[in-house]
Amino acid sequence: MHALRDFLISSGPSLFRLNDFTLSHWPAINAIGALWLTSKGTSEFAEIPIAEWVNIVPTLDLWLHVEDGEIHHVSKLIPTLDWTGGLMGVRLRYEPKDIEALRKEYLAARESVTALKATASANGSSKPLMVQLWPENLTAFLVEKLQTHFTVRAYTLDPALIKEPEGGQARPQEIPQDQEPIEIENLKGLIRIDEINAQRVFGGESEAGDGTKQDSRSGRQLSAQLRAYYAKHLDPFDNPDPSDLQALEAIEAAQKAFDERLEGGFKSALDEVQGLGYPGVTDPKITISTRLRPVESLNHESAVQYEVDMVADGEGKEILRLPEDCNGLGYQNLISMIFRLMSFRDAWMRVGKAGKGTLLDAPVQPLHLVLVEEPEAHLHAQVQQVFIKKAYTILRAHKDLGKNPSLCTQLIVSTHSNHVAHETDFSCLRYFRRLPAGCKATVPVSTVVNLSVVFGKENDTKRFVTRYLKAQHCDLFFADAALLVEGPAERMLVPHFIRLKYPKLNQCYITMLEIGGSHAHRLKPLIDDLKLLTVVITDLDAGNAATGKAEPPERGKNQVTNNTTLAKWVPALSKIDDLIDLSEDKKAVTEEDELFAVRAAYQVPVMASLNGATKSEVLPNTFEDALVFENLDFFSSLTGTGLVRKFKDAIQASADLPALERTIFDELKTAKKAEFALDVIDAPTFESLNVPTYIAQGLDWLQNRLQKKSNEILPTVQPKGAKS
Repeated sequence: MHALRDFLISSGPSLFRLNDFTLSHWPAINAIGALWLTSKGTSEFAEIPIAEWVNIVPTLDLWLHVEDGEIHHVSKLIPTLDWTGGLMGVRLRYEPKDIEALRKEYLAARESVTALKATASANGSSKPLMVQLWPENLTAFLVEKLQTHFTVRAYTLDPALIKEPEGGQARPQEIPQDQEPIEIENLKGLIRIDEINAQRVFGGESEAGDGTKQDSRSGRQLSAQLRAYYAKHLDPFDNPDPSDLQALEAIEAAQKAFDERLEGGFKSALDEVQGLGYPGVTDPKITISTRLRPVESLNHESAVQYEVDMVADGEGKEILRLPEDCNGLGYQNLISMIFRLMSFRDAWMRVGKAGKGTLLDAPVQPLHLVLVEEPEAHLHAQVQQVFIKKAYTILRAHKDLGKNPSLCTQLIVSTHSNHVAHETDFSCLRYFRRLPAGCKATVPVSTVVNLSVVFGKENDTKRFVTRYLKAQHCDLFFADAALLVEGPAERMLVPHFIRLKYPKLNQCYITMLEIGGSHAHRLKPLIDDLKLLTVVITDLDAGNAATGKAEPPERGKNQVTNNTTLAKWVPALSKIDDLIDLSEDKKAVTEEDELFAVRAAYQVPVMASLNGATKSEVLPNTFEDALVFENLDFFSSLTGTGLVRKFKDAIQASADLPALERTIFDELKTAKKAEFALDVIDAPTFESLNVPTYIAQGLDWLQNRLQKKSNEILPTVQPKGAKS
């Protein structure tokens, strides 16, 4: 948002600072300054062409889609004579105005430092100076002189050379070094930018720059916005039209009546002053005259009030009013943002007084870009959803807008709220993935995932995932990792396992989705693009290879899994024997990106003992039987109804483990698993439960990967030409 604003708002002083240059480029900037210093005494100085700055300076590629009837808007930006519409690209680059002027002023500043050091040495100072003298290097020089020597220039791009991003990273086209810039003024009149930033203050005091206290609500409350809106669109004193005459006559009559009342009221006081000999015969006499302007009536803390209903003692009700700062911060924030959006729209459309005067000389900009930072501040979850559903509608609520394609509104919202993301169409979402230093660059960077292309063209998978996330939540976009679980029992019990057994994992932001083994694989394109660490906790679901009928798992029976996730996604194996014997390191799918992997956690063989017999191998098939086989003592004494009661009876009645396996398998066919999980959670000895081995292995893996992601120092990127 800051980049859009800094590049596209060309009026006023430059908004760029040296910190807008990526930190990893600062050594290259200082290297240019050092080369200037070492070559200044030679007959030919080291000329640094603009090409050396191209990969250092901030750049923004702006792409416009221009229809046939809109070419007049971009007539001065047409890239080639044979261009007939469609995509048009412009590169905006913040670069040196005059490299030679920059070089000379920098060298002059450095010579001053050298001369000062020489003077200090000549005066007998043998100790090195401990103070840093400005400028120490070229970056220090540019901190103070950046806006003097840099400017934004525009260059046309070739639509035929446009490339889609790869792995969330842009692939900008190269432009010829000798290409001449176009007039940046040609971009004026194309885009109007309005912004609601995140620093919205609605109450209390703040400290000014001089340390004094000031009302932080000044200029930020709705009353201040109303005053500004009135002055811009409604004030009858500003370019009055016939509809304002009646209001002006009423104001004039009120002013005259008030003047007469003031003159009578102050007469005795003024006569008393004259009795003191002043004003004299030649002195001007004091008179009182008022100037009534309606906008001033909005200039007090109670200009905007909220009505509060109160039941009166008699019939009916009484209306009480409170000033705006007595209402909740969320309500103030919502009303304020909505009103500002209305104000942005009306200013763009030049509603009322804004449509008069010099503004009529310039056409309305065809593009209106509205930037809103973190609208969720102070807002209840439901209100966040209401805002994002209504905001764009408000921006288009004008007779000349609506579905008019020639005037386009683009709303960009940054958010950390899953409620805002929940109400937004997938095609509109852009996901920023933060990467640590050493992953893609020598400094931390972000890659951007365009979710409109994650699933390719419209298909069943996209439709399922979109509808599923709409029915659930969008925590996936804000999580450190994801757990995809099989059913309601896992959904309820696994968070307790994490809380009790995995304190480090419990400190991370883990989102959990109940998706089922037959559908989890549909999330693969989304998980792969988000590069989100994921564990799929799912069931073995053994079945007959010929008929597909569910069976208790057994070795050597040529069984296959009925779980699509295991067969098609991870670990992409179908045979039960292969799945049972698969080593732990093969249960994760990893890519070149060392921060991303997906691991399957499904039932593994466990050793159990029934009625004091020797321990033997058991092959669980689902979460519930795995939990029972690893907690036989717990369930043999647990009282309850439903599945809990059936498990207890089965443990006590079974002669051996195979008989118990068959009984539990049959009972789970029609079991109410959510009810079972609630009974387990309610058990007094719940905290003594052993976490099923397959889940423990998955959670251990995830905890270790997250620890590695947060602590490991990734390999640093070697500078160009450097040797290992």
